[in-house]
Amino acid sequence: MISIDTAVRLTDLSRRTLWRRIGGGGLERGTNDSRGRAMIEVEAVLPFVTVPLESSDWAVIEKADAGEAEAQNDTAMLFLSAGRPRSAIYWLERAAEQDYPDAMQLLAGCYLAGAGIDKDEHLGLMWLAKAAAKGHLIARQQMAAILKVRPSSYSEAGWP
Repeated sequence: MISIDTAVRLTDLSRRTLWRRIGGGGLERGTNDSRGRAMIEVEAVLPFVTVPLESSDWAVIEKADAGEAEAQNDTAMLFLSAGRPRSAIYWLERAAEQDYPDAMQLLAGCYLAGAGIDKDEHLGLMWLAKAAAKGHLIARQQMAAILKVRPSSYSEAGWP
């Protein structure tokens, strides 16, 4: 079972379209989860999924849907590798909001490049700095390059 919101992200169908199909009997709605979210059977969504997925990906997607930050980051990676950065942003934001450094660093890259989201250097640098502050090695190196300081000089530059 996955939430309607996750089904929207996987299929690019609108919430309204999914609800119409549920109401018309084309899709079967499951019972609400413990958070009160409307759920739908994974099998019902399969014909509408717009990214190539392997059977092992579904376990990750279900964990992402349940709120697990690492799985949300991994789900974003599925979308990024499929050339769908706009869909990846949703999952990166969820994981970054949970202080997951890998997602912060990837989200920073999306903002800085304008990949899947409007280009915004301020937000990109903010997420990159947050990832670096959480100890993300690549983000630290990227910040060092931006600030033109050596990574070993973080303490001199006021880094944690």
